[in-house]
Amino acid sequence: MTTFASPVDLEAYGEYKIPDTPGPLYRFTGRITADTAEQGRYHLYGGWFCPWSHRVAIVRSLAGLDGVVTMSFVGDERDARGWAFREQYGPDPVNGFTLLRQAYEASTPGFDGHVSVPALWDRVAGRILTNDSHAMGIDLATQFHHLATPLIATYPAALAEDIEQLDRWLGPAVTYGVGKAAGPGPARDTLLATFQQLDDRLAERRYLLGDQVTEADIRLWVRLVRYDAGPNAHRTINPGLAAYPNLWAYARDLYAIPAFRDTTDFNSFTAPDAQVPDWSEPAGRH
Repeated sequence: MTTFASPVDLEAYGEYKIPDTPGPLYRFTGRITADTAEQGRYHLYGGWFCPWSHRVAIVRSLAGLDGVVTMSFVGDERDARGWAFREQYGPDPVNGFTLLRQAYEASTPGFDGHVSVPALWDRVAGRILTNDSHAMGIDLATQFHHLATPLIATYPAALAEDIEQLDRWLGPAVTYGVGKAAGPGPARDTLLATFQQLDDRLAERRYLLGDQVTEADIRLWVRLVRYDAGPNAHRTINPGLAAYPNLWAYARDLYAIPAFRDTTDFNSFTAPDAQVPDWSEPAGRH
């Protein structure tokens, strides 16, 4: 019998708060190696709303792992119990848990940390291997080549340092900065200056590192696709992503790739009455 969590009830349970407990925020840091990359061994717990889950879902698809690493999704809302499995996206197909917290507690009895997505479950060990999305994306892209042929190799060794160098720039400015840019101040100034720099960069190349889609593009894109639907939904930061024609065309160019488009659920992250631009408009980039 399939069971689901009861509806979100803020009155009964209160709002979810990240626990103020000692230790790192993301406590599970196991890695996949070629020796442990096995057909059907891993299951990815994700959330359509979550940019961290989104980028791992894109990598999974581009790595050709849709039939190798299974994936399911928690509901879009939570109360103090944390993320949960509801009729919205279906049950937990691996353990039959109703709350994602149960996966964390099964991995570490008495778990008192942050219950986050994405989380990668190891069926063999019967526990969460990792909830570090950064390492997770790299491992999915690089450790399964004996089982699947990548559609696009998103983390080639020759570009690994360039990818991480871009992350050191775009992480503070965009990944973590966009949420702080709603009000006037340094975060907004830095974000808009970075968008302009990206626009200039993309006038001369199709993707961030040339003619090949890489992890760097994925990390940036999951923020771009949410920009005018969330942080800038009512154009409180700037007139919209279209103010940067090369950046906007680049973002639409990536959206045309099935792995990007098919893992995007605008309903899960679009603010009420948001002015969402037309992502299906041809990008015209070659």
